[in-house]
Amino acid sequence: MGGAPRGGGGGASGWGCPWGGSGGAAGPPRCSSLCWCCWGGGSIGRNQSGCPGGCDCDRESALCRGGAGLPRGLPPRLATLSLVRWQIEVLGEGSFRDTPALQLLLITAGHLGTIGDGAFSGLVLLEYLFIEDNDVGSIAPRALRGLRGLLYLSLANNRLETLPKGLFQGLEMLSQLDLRGNPFQCNCRLRWVVSWLGSVTIPTEPGRCHGPPQHQGTPLEQLQPRDFQCLTSELRPFQSLPFSSLAAEPFAMGGHPGVALAQPFAGACALLEWDQLAGRFRAPTIINGTSPVACHPLALGGSLVLVVAQLSGGSSVWRRSGGPGSRFIRLQALGSGRLRRPHAVASARLGGQWYLGVADSSKGGTSTLFRWGGRGFYPHQALRPWHRDTHLEFLELGGRPALVVCSGTRRPLVYRWSGAAFTPHTDIPHVPDVYAAKHFRMRGHVFLCLTRFLGDAKVMRWEGSMFREVQQVPARGSMVFQPLAVAGQRYVLLGNDYAPSRVYRLGPGGHLEPIQELLAPSPRSFAPISLGHRHFLVASSFKGATQIYRHVTIDLGA
Repeated sequence: MGGAPRGGGGGASGWGCPWGGSGGAAGPPRCSSLCWCCWGGGSIGRNQSGCPGGCDCDRESALCRGGAGLPRGLPPRLATLSLVRWQIEVLGEGSFRDTPALQLLLITAGHLGTIGDGAFSGLVLLEYLFIEDNDVGSIAPRALRGLRGLLYLSLANNRLETLPKGLFQGLEMLSQLDLRGNPFQCNCRLRWVVSWLGSVTIPTEPGRCHGPPQHQGTPLEQLQPRDFQCLTSELRPFQSLPFSSLAAEPFAMGGHPGVALAQPFAGACALLEWDQLAGRFRAPTIINGTSPVACHPLALGGSLVLVVAQLSGGSSVWRRSGGPGSRFIRLQALGSGRLRRPHAVASARLGGQWYLGVADSSKGGTSTLFRWGGRGFYPHQALRPWHRDTHLEFLELGGRPALVVCSGTRRPLVYRWSGAAFTPHTDIPHVPDVYAAKHFRMRGHVFLCLTRFLGDAKVMRWEGSMFREVQQVPARGSMVFQPLAVAGQRYVLLGNDYAPSRVYRLGPGGHLEPIQELLAPSPRSFAPISLGHRHFLVASSFKGATQIYRHVTIDLGA
């Protein structure tokens, strides 16, 4: 069949007629790529016995015009079938099982919505398949399976926006392909077609991209697989720990990563560790207390130090006696007489010294800065009394250390480091009742994520002398708005009490782009932890089980 003469008669596709027909005035008004090939130049008899209504047949050819549904009762030895201006909603499996000798099938200038799996099953002799100028909007992945001898395929001038991966699998004899005239969306779903076109040498008319905007009008053959950004990531539930927690803070000591968890209801601090045998995390208690709101880890002098801030019973500093698994020894009481209701703990290295900041949220309390003295932390500076502080954030502004203090009674205050102490510099206007502030840097700019339990969260940018708002993020009872990095990718997570928590990707200029929802109940903090090539995120939960998510990478073009 492949050696049959191919005369003139090029049509919409511009291909020669493989059957040698010459065409004539008696043909249909709208000619497809085969022109007269399908009905032999008008030699078919009219309404012969055994020929369905609307069709003209002879022993080997049939031309059907202006009907609907699949014609039944066609001659079983039919070699060519042409359906012109024919209405078919779906070509289902085995649609042409009654005409197994077909070598050429043309469906053109009509309506054909969907081509299903196995639509042409049984047509082992088919060499020419033209489905052109129809309304085909969907074609199943296995629609062409079994057409091992197919030489010519045209899906031109339809409504196909994409093609299912593997559509052309098994078409080993294919010698020409026409995909022109389709509104292809050149996104990750079509990347496989671009890869396939680069791997074959057959003449192809692949058409052009209809979208997205960056590819609109581009011929498919000019695209490369690298032109598609198809890798994305998401956080998938991995494990639920059977306890609530208020704070989760990551650390690394001697190449061993971990997360310290504060459990105020259980009165304990726990260290998250990987159980190699079980393939899961476990969190054994390391320090028993009364009501810890923070278990803040620090690597000091080659040892792991844990600052335990408690609502009652006094705060303290502990040191691990050895490597992982060793017990913790109490070093000192922290801020005796100074800390009434510690709410948050932060630390930073300033001028070669370690400093610890504790926010005090009691009505008559004073947030305090402590300095490490080799055997403990000792008071260095009282920040401000009577303001019910809820959070501290160390950062760098204009090359100098700075500190942002959040409070329930006034706007956030920015301090600058003088070399010996922090002095008030400015406040952050128009954002009262800020619960916490977390910062990130991008392209030389410093951004601040502000969360408010009543009101939307905000992203601010440092403009040289003050912070200015750059984005407002809808929030519903949020107490954490935290930037972090997982698997080398930068995110900002917004924890909500009265709505699903959200994951944002850091876009250009520090703009947040929502990518995922998390169903973590009442989250209060997030902590990344990596184990080799596996990456996880811990979400502390004030009202439910502590959640662990695994960070996975997904290829949308796979």
